Amino acid sequence: MCLAVPGKIISFKQNIAQVDFNGTKREISIDLVPEAKKNDFVLVHAGFAISVLSAKEAEETLSIFSELYAMKEDKK
Repeated sequence: MCLAVPGKIISFKQNIAQVDFNGTKREISIDLVPEAKKNDFVLVHAGFAISVLSAKEAEETLSIFSELYAMKEDKK
């Protein structure tokens, strides 16, 4: 099973983008989505952007992650 996480592109250096994951910033490859641009949301797996998401799709996915984290915290 694979997990991909949405993040927002905040800058570029050739084919490497700095992506913000809810405050955590990482550099990822955009080789698989050359159409991606600054302020786009991308779905990231294993250090690679694998698709470009609409803001709505990204927000929905991040909301689901938040709900899952909250459920996990409630079980502690």
